[in-house]
Amino acid sequence: MPKALQAERQSLVDAYREVAERDLMRQSSGNVSCRVNGGMLISCSGASAKNLNADRVVFVKEDGSYEGEIKPSSEWRMHSAIYRYQEKADTVIHTHSDHCVALAVHNLPLPGFHYMVGLFGGSDVPCVPYATFGTEELGVSAAKALTDRAACLLGNHGMICRGNNFEIAIDHAERLEQICKHYILARSIGEPDMLSEEDWDDFFGRARKVAYTDFI
Repeated sequence: MPKALQAERQSLVDAYREVAERDLMRQSSGNVSCRVNGGMLISCSGASAKNLNADRVVFVKEDGSYEGEIKPSSEWRMHSAIYRYQEKADTVIHTHSDHCVALAVHNLPLPGFHYMVGLFGGSDVPCVPYATFGTEELGVSAAKALTDRAACLLGNHGMICRGNNFEIAIDHAERLEQICKHYILARSIGEPDMLSEEDWDDFFGRARKVAYTDFI
């Protein structure tokens, strides 16, 4: 691994641990990556907050090849597809956080019941159909869903989000978990009201004025 990437490798480790500290990722149930020249860095297969260090971060080339005995996360194809399809993506976070999974296993999108749903780029957060983990099918499906959204749910699986740095991507992951929790709580007492198209037009007009959605 080129020494020039040592700082990036450590930043990825720090980001992984931050995601775990926010209780969004337990054991080895998620992965983190960042775009670098010639490919990406990604947490290794079987990574956890306890065992991941800079030497266990794997460099995966754009053609999917990697060097060494340490394997990249089994979801490397999903991360790679997002970087291939989405120029805005410089970091990607995938988790199995509780409330995101709760919606995803019902193949439910997160609807526009609260204005903060708009912070992901639109009036909802889509849920892509189930595909086997680690497959190109899942990768392409997720990558395309992130064209107009900073995050999406993965059917019968979890969530994934993109950002132009780790701070933004981590905040997206935490925010999505929080809002999914709010939606599930709201549904426990009935179906919540949805914002109208006019409401969303007003929201995005206001958001653009205050640069509220520049990070999407």
